[in-house]
Order: sequence, then structure tokens, then C-alpha cells
Amino acid sequence: MLDIREISRDPEEFRRRLARRGEVVGLEEALALDARRRTLIQQGDGLRHAKGEAEAGMRTADKQSETFARFRERMRTVGAEIKAVEAELAQAEAALADLMQVLPNVPAAAVPDGAGEQDNVELRSWGERPLFDFEPKPHWAIGEALGLLDFERAAKITGARFTVYRGALARLERALASYMLDLHTTEGGYTEILTPFLVNADSMFGTGQFPKLRADAFETTDGLVLVPTAEVPLTNLHRDEILQAEQLPIRYAGFTACFRREAGGYGRDTRGLIRQHQFQKVELVHFVAPEDSDAALAELTGNAEKVLQGLGLAYRVVDLCAADLGFGATRTHDLEVWLPGQGAYREISSCSNCGDFQARRAKIRFRAPGDKKPRLVHTLNGSGLAIGRTVVAILENYQRADGTVTVPPALRTYMGGLEIIA
Repeated sequence: MLDIREISRDPEEFRRRLARRGEVVGLEEALALDARRRTLIQQGDGLRHAKGEAEAGMRTADKQSETFARFRERMRTVGAEIKAVEAELAQAEAALADLMQVLPNVPAAAVPDGAGEQDNVELRSWGERPLFDFEPKPHWAIGEALGLLDFERAAKITGARFTVYRGALARLERALASYMLDLHTTEGGYTEILTPFLVNADSMFGTGQFPKLRADAFETTDGLVLVPTAEVPLTNLHRDEILQAEQLPIRYAGFTACFRREAGGYGRDTRGLIRQHQFQKVELVHFVAPEDSDAALAELTGNAEKVLQGLGLAYRVVDLCAADLGFGATRTHDLEVWLPGQGAYREISSCSNCGDFQARRAKIRFRAPGDKKPRLVHTLNGSGLAIGRTVVAILENYQRADGTVTVPPALRTYMGGLEIIA
């Protein structure tokens, strides 16, 4: 969440920065409400002073005198005016709070300009795309031919956008989760956290999913929400807390199932595993001091890259342009893995620096030596990686002419020594 005090100090700067995202609704109304709020506060202060003067006059005047009666009437009139001002102030503050909740984060200065994903900037690439002496197939054709991906029965037992894994592919999902967590905890310095898969509305608000993205959530009848990503419970571990500077940086790695209604929006990716209502993911979350967040984004992105490198999967890193940033991000680096069955790079990880945007919503602060007041931490998050999409990449990059799939060497220990999925 943005700070209306900062916006009001330099509204033109925030207009310029938010305009880089495209059309942003609510900024001018928020500024007008804040101006009205400050005016009402001043009016209230003046009225309370006038009421105090009337009360003082009543104490010194003869209770039978006209002077006492005038002071008493003045106090009643001012009291009614104070109530009216306080009611209007409460309405203005509530309306302002609602607007501030849906204003997106401002892009960092280093974020490239652009109108959409076509304007994202490639920063670097890694690995060689595999060459085949046959026409590579998409992952859904490979998995169904092997009898290891069952979309039809998943639709029968649940509905569209769900999948049943069988045999070696079910084990591959499990192997990938273990491989990623082992890599991040042993080499990346992350602490593994196992969180609930259900969170409350306060947690969804803290990371920016509520109220802006509420329509994408799976909510239960008792007010709990199935997690859209482990970012939500991991970040909210420190909601309403003041950390000590020596605790930073904090790095968490968490594995959860993830649930999102937005999968398959606008008719995209109607086949296969790319967009599912339920998928599994290893998520990485950082809490850092503000001066360290740029370096933390580079570190976070590098940690996700190590997974792809360990699996021998070609990928590229792109810097998202301002118009393609997510709601809470000030800068985002996407990792896009090469999928030969589709002849395209596709997102497999999104690593974002949220600055103090989430910390302000969730009230996560830290106290450094010498600071009079605690400061907001900066939070970062990224997929390390999305497991279903990693399965997609393995099926398409390691496919063989006979329809079988080679298991990447890094996973064979986790697969009980299996080398070929057949």
C-alpha cells in the first residue's frame, strides 16, 4: 500500500510514476479526499478550541446570568458542529482507505517503459535449446501418450483446469519439490517453512491479494481462503511485528499447493498444465532492510535460476516493463523457460521486489540501532520454481523420439535411480 502522506507531499511525482503503468483509477480522488480530510481535521481542532473557551466561560460566569446562557448555547452549538465534522471526517477517511487499498505500487526508476509484455526487456539467457531429429511434441501429448497425465478423469472428479498425475510423473512432481527445497536450503541460505494451505482475509490483505484480486481467490464458507501462493502465509508470518535489524535478512522457502480462479483467462493455454486452478510451487520470500532490496532481487532471481541450471533447462531473464508489473511489485524479473513443444519461452518464475508496499499493509517493521522509530522492511518474493511448469519443461525438453522422456541427472536420486520415464 502506498503512503498518502508521501503522495500528498509530491503529487506530481506520483502522477508521473503511476502513469507509467497505464491508466490508474483513484489517484486524483484520493488526493482530493486527503485534502478534505486535512481541512476537516483543522476545522475539528478549531471547533474543539472554541468549545473549550465556552466551557471555561461557563465556569467563571454566574449561572443565572445571560453570559452563562450564551456560553452554554455556544458550547451546545459547537458540540453539534464537532459531531458533524467528525462524522464527515470518518466518512472521508474510510473512503480514502478504500482507495489506497486498490492503488498499485509505483514502478522503480530502473523499470523499463512499455505498454505490455511485448515491451519487456531481455536481460540475459542461459543454456542451449535442444535440437531434435523429430518434431517435438507439446507436454500434454507426451503425458497422455504415456498414460501419466489424465485430464479427462480430473475433469470428471473435479472440473476443468485440474489434472491427475500417475506413476512416474506423480513422483516427478514430488522429486522436484524435494530437489528445489534442498537446493534453496543448503545453497541459498533459506529456512524451510511448512505453512497452512488456508489463510484468513487479513493475510490476503497483507500481501495485496485482497481486495484487488479477491475475485481470483477460492474462499471457504467460514471466511478462510485457499492460498494462491506460499507468498501469502510466508510474508504474514511477521505481520504486526517489529523485527530487530540483526535478524535481517530473513529468507524463507515454502512448498504449498496453490489455488487460483484466474487460470485460463481470456482463452489462453486451454490445454495442458500451464494454467491450472490448482498447482504446486516452491516459493521464496525475503525480508530485508530498504537499502538492501535491489541486491536482494538479484540474489532471489539467481536462486531461482540455479534450479533451471541444475536441471539443464534453457531460459532467459526478462525485466518487466512498467505496464506489465503485478499489483504489488515495484520491479519484477521473470524467468522464461524454453518449451520446444510450443516453440516459445514461457514464464516459470516471477521474482518481485515489493519495496515497503506489503510491509505497510501488513505492518512489518524493523528497528535499527540509533533509530528513534521502527522502519518498514522491504519484502521480496519469487517462485523457486512453479513445479507444474517445471514438469512441462522437462517433458518437452527431455522428450525422445520413441515417446519416452529422459529424467534430468539432478533428479535421478529423488526418482529412485529412474533414468527414463516410459
